[in-house]
This record gives sequence, C-alpha cells and structure tokens, in this order.
Amino acid sequence: MQIIITGKGIELTEAIKTYAEDKISGLDKFYDKILSAKIVVGVESHHHQKGDVFMAECKLDVPGKDLFASKMETTLYKAIDKVRDYLESELKKYKALRQEKTKAARRDVRDGKEYSE
Repeated sequence: MQIIITGKGIELTEAIKTYAEDKISGLDKFYDKILSAKIVVGVESHHHQKGDVFMAECKLDVPGKDLFASKMETTLYKAIDKVRDYLESELKKYKALRQEKTKAARRDVRDGKEYSE
C-alpha cells in the first residue's frame, strides 16, 4: 500500500510520520487490497479558546470505493487513533459486503442466472 502523509498548519516531524504510517499500514490485516492511503494531519484552527484542536483525515483507495474518515481531538495521536479505528470498522463492513456479493454471484452462476454488478 502506498501511503502519502501531509501536514496542515504544523511541522510534520518524523515521529508523527512514523506513527501515522504504522497505524494506517496496520489496516492491511483487515483488508489486503488497499491500493493507497492519503493522510492529512494538523491543527484545525489556531482560534480556539481552549487551545489547539488537532485533526486527522485519511482517504483509503480500495477497489470499487474510496473510504474516508476525519476526526478532531485534543492531541494529534488521539485523532490518528480514532481515524484508524473508524477505518477499521468501515473496512470490515466493506469486506463483508464484497464477500456477500461474491457469494451471490457464485449462487447465480450456479443456478444459471446472469449476474451484473
């Protein structure tokens, strides 16, 4: 999987890059056909009264669909964790849906019906 990480309003340190890359690359164990991941991490706005609000966004390119998650938290690492958790659940749902479509197609072929997606 190709991973592209960019920063928004912050300096992108090696520690942040490594953490985000490790978290997102771990999604391969839930769905092994992820083509690429585009991650944007940073500060949402410098005008919040209660300090900085960090955000993390990730767009996963999987065959047939793009999965997207965006989360805001008090720390950048929490935001990355929440994005990863959300994408994990979305990948599990997507994988189950793909398996159901494949099973239905096999049943239809076996029964002599034509299947179109």
